[in-house]
Amino acid sequence: MSTQVPDATATSDLASPDLTGDSTLHLTEISKSFRTRTGELVQALSPVSLEVSPGETVSILGPSGCGKTTLLMIAAGLERPTTGRVSLGNSEVVGPHPALGIAFQRDCLLEWRNVRDNILLQTDLRGWKRSHYLEQVATLLAMVGLAGYERQYPRELSGGMRQRVALCRALVHEPRVLLLDEPFAALDALTRERLNTDVATLCAAWNPAVLFVTHDIDEAVFMADRVVVMASRPGRVMEIVDVPFPRPRDLSIRAEARFTALVARVRKILVSSGAYQL
Repeated sequence: MSTQVPDATATSDLASPDLTGDSTLHLTEISKSFRTRTGELVQALSPVSLEVSPGETVSILGPSGCGKTTLLMIAAGLERPTTGRVSLGNSEVVGPHPALGIAFQRDCLLEWRNVRDNILLQTDLRGWKRSHYLEQVATLLAMVGLAGYERQYPRELSGGMRQRVALCRALVHEPRVLLLDEPFAALDALTRERLNTDVATLCAAWNPAVLFVTHDIDEAVFMADRVVVMASRPGRVMEIVDVPFPRPRDLSIRAEARFTALVARVRKILVSSGAYQL
């Protein structure tokens, strides 16, 4: 049986979801194991416990293969843990949840949908009233510098513009939790820095709990209130580093001695794990 995307012009009679209530994301003793094709049992992720509060951004930082993305997919309800529990407040997350928004490394835009309809994809799939979100689409696009691009198609956009559209799609329903899986990894340095500030602006407006996966140390520190430093397989938390810099932050902070000192501290933790060499 095939699954069709609803007609972009259709109007649903369903109301918007109720996203009120406790917005704290709880990851409790999350682990993940799998078997290879030869039958070998591999532990990809050792038990990890973490909480992310409303308005807080937590960066997950570590080398390739340490389980960063696996942990995020489990938090999103897109993958089941071997052990442990994911919950939003008192509600367990066991599958895709309407209170969560997610953006991936690839923008995953549908080429046959224009910008507005790509942003509204989740609302169409869930059967929510489009009319409730049209003003929100316009607001988000203005905030990321894409006002007037509503009817453009993905092929007409640069990589950075496409990723901004993906971020708008993740935030259009004002989720209580925003999950970001290295969304800027494929972009050039200047575009990446601009999108760092865009995300900070968007999150300040809607105050979600944010879990942000990256392999870039400077980015992890700039974006976060706490940096979770992970070691390689089996993935495990080595240390959680508090980031004391007040918000709002702008890119000038990256040149300050206190910022470079904290980046150096995080790098030292990674080096001590054997993940990197100086």
